[in-house]
Parts: sequence; structure tokens; C-alpha cells
Amino acid sequence: MDISTILPQFGGVFMTLVAFVVALSVIVAIHEYGHYIVARWSGIKAEVFSLGFGPVLWSRVDRHGTRWQLAALPFGGYVKFLGDANAASGKDEAVMEMAEVDPVRLRQTMHGAPLWARTATVAAGPVFNFVLSILVFAAIMMTQGKPTDPISIGALKPMPVEGVTLQPGDQLLAAGGVPLPTADEPDSYEAFSKSLPDAPLVEYRILRDGVEQTAIGPHPLPPIVSRLAPQSAAYSIDMKPGDVITAIDDRPIATFEQLKEIVESSNGRVLRLDVWRDGEMLEFALKPRATDEQQDEGGFATQWRIGIAGGWAFEPGTERLGPFEAVTGGVVQTGRIIEGSLSGLYHMITGAISSCNMSGPIGIAQVSGAMASQGVESFIWFIAVLSTAVGLLNLFPIPVLDGGHLVFYAYEAVTGRPPSDRALRILMTAGLTLVLGLMFFALTQDLFCP
Repeated sequence: MDISTILPQFGGVFMTLVAFVVALSVIVAIHEYGHYIVARWSGIKAEVFSLGFGPVLWSRVDRHGTRWQLAALPFGGYVKFLGDANAASGKDEAVMEMAEVDPVRLRQTMHGAPLWARTATVAAGPVFNFVLSILVFAAIMMTQGKPTDPISIGALKPMPVEGVTLQPGDQLLAAGGVPLPTADEPDSYEAFSKSLPDAPLVEYRILRDGVEQTAIGPHPLPPIVSRLAPQSAAYSIDMKPGDVITAIDDRPIATFEQLKEIVESSNGRVLRLDVWRDGEMLEFALKPRATDEQQDEGGFATQWRIGIAGGWAFEPGTERLGPFEAVTGGVVQTGRIIEGSLSGLYHMITGAISSCNMSGPIGIAQVSGAMASQGVESFIWFIAVLSTAVGLLNLFPIPVLDGGHLVFYAYEAVTGRPPSDRALRILMTAGLTLVLGLMFFALTQDLFCP
């Protein structure tokens, strides 16, 4: 056995595990900190804040009497509140004794706190996950800026074409005789793409130094790889951002639209790709995969995909994005993830799309490693997406999840009394069984879905 063939695989698995642990730790820490800080503000005492489970590796006690600790198993975390030691339901012997001996101390427990304090504390975990997502998306948007309007050339991407006279700083008015869409016409990009000539070079109408003129440049939307989808056909054969696909099955292509049409009509057959990378020609073979995609008008459609996103033949010039606009964009992006997640879950339950769209721990770990391999920005973006998903999952009205506790509190608010201890035990057991069943089902999807 050649050990040199094992080491890269081991390194890939190790980096995937590290990326998964980092992503999970950040999300869990933010989620649990939401519970902790709102509880403290509400007069509820936290005894332990633990990142991880099992043997304690490090700990310290702060001035509020909370023990902060790192544990050996970094796959989650928890906050232990005063009175939780033996509490498996709403009331236990320790809490009842506390009520008789020290009513003031009872107020510092989750069980003895007012309904509003308990509700705020439980809801804070998912809310902090959403806030993390919004702030991360906003920060990335502010870092990237927004494209100028009209679109201008920031930098030309390396392309396998000659005779280019476009220059950085040129403002683009039209390409191939087709006016470029403006920022307030996002729906016109698809029509713009389909109206362009299928040629590697096109004539641009530009504004340079205040003078309108023409220039030659690469097709504005070439078959270039801007991003790779984790666990996709293209990712699995080690394609890279910046690759330019010049031919499929010996058929030359010049536009991303041509690439898309060939892949969508492939019916899953193996495609041979000629790829230009940094001046070198490479050959790849891959098999498109059936993918369920959410549609703008609602619902899902199944398409053949190889897992790449295209983009401009140039880096667009950008201008600064203000904090309010960035945060608004972060809220919109988080809302889209929530909407897409709920729509996907509904369509999986109804059988409209495959349950293979669900990822379990293995799938999430693989995506973590894939996003980390594409750069820090991609990895941070993924953490924000996953944080939204975790926040949403915790709001599901399932006992043992935060959403289940909120349902109990809503019942208490309406009836004036909490559910009985017996009802709580039954519901919590049922909820735990359901959650474990869903986790097992998601794991089987990771193992057996293509």
C-alpha cells in the first residue's frame, strides 16, 4: 500500500472535521450565549456555560458565579441554569424545596421565573442565530461593495481570448448590440444573457474618460467557473474557480448559456469537458446530477446540473455599501434562506422533491470542508447560512427544542397554568424520540443518497 495515496485523503478528512467543528462551535456558542445573556438580563442565574460535552478541559468562574468551560467533545454545548440539576420536567423536588426555603433564590431559576422571562430566554437562542446571520451577510456585503450603475470594469479575468481592447474603468453601455441591464432591472439579466451572440469575442459600447466609443472584449457571460457547489459533480472532479470551459464533447462553446443548455439536455449522460486553466488545457469527464431547485414563482423544478455558477468575464467595479443598506440586505438574505428551507421541507414532506435534499451531520461536515477549501469568505458565508438553519430548526414546535418550550409557555399564557408534569414527561419523551428519528433519517440520506 502506498502511504502517499492515504495522506491526502487523511488530510482532507481532517480539514473537513476541523471546519465542521469550527462552524458548529461558532453557531452553538452564539445560540447558547443568547440564552445566557437574556436569562441574566431577566434575573435568571446561569450556573454553567459549556462549549462541548464530556470531560472539562478548561474552566473559570466569572463574577456572576457562572462557570465557563470547554469540554472534550466539541459537538454542541449548553447552559445550565440554577435549579436544572435534577429537573427533567417543570417541577422537581429540589425546586419545590427551594420555593419553601428561599423564594428569592427560586426567582433565579428557570422554573421560578415569570413567564415573560422564561419566554424571552428560550426565544433568545434562535434569535441570536438569526442576528449572527444578518450581521455576517451585512459585513460581507459591505466588504464586497455593490456594482456600480452603470456597470464598469474593475479588472478583466484571465480568459483564453486575444484581441481584447476593454480596459479597467470602462463603463459598459451595451455588449453585442444588447444594452446592459441596470441595477433597477434585475429581472432583465436572463433576457440579456439569451440575447447575446454565441461568440468568444463581442463588441462593446463603452464610456471611457467621458467619451462614448467601442471596444472588443470577451463575451460578458462566458462559461467560466465563478463558484462551485459543494458535493457537486464539478467539485468532485476538482474543478476550480476561474476555470473556463471551452468545449463539451468536442463542441466548442463560448457562453454560459450554451453550457447550461447542453447540461440541462444531457439527461445525466457523461460529458467530456475541455477546460482552460491558467494557460493550460485540461480534460475532465463528469456526469450531471438531477437537482431540485427552488423557482422564483414558487415550488421546485428538477434540472440536470454539474454544480457551477457562472459570472461576468470581468470583476465589476464597485462602490461602497452603507451600513443600513448592508443590514437590510442581510435581513433579506436571511429571510430568503428561511423561506427556501420551509419551502424545501414542505415539498419533501409532500413528496414533490426527493428527501435526498436533506443533509445530516456527514453532509454538513462535507459542505463545511468544501466551503473552507474555497476561502475564508465562502466559509464565513456558510456559517451564516447554517446559523439561520439552526435557528429555524430550533423554532420548530417539537418538545425538547426551543420551539416546543415556547409552545408550552403559550399554553401557560392562555390557560394560566403550565402543562402537568406527567404531560410534560410524555411530550418530552415523544419529542426526543422524534428528534433522534429525524437525525437517524438524515444520516441515512448522507450515507445512501447519490
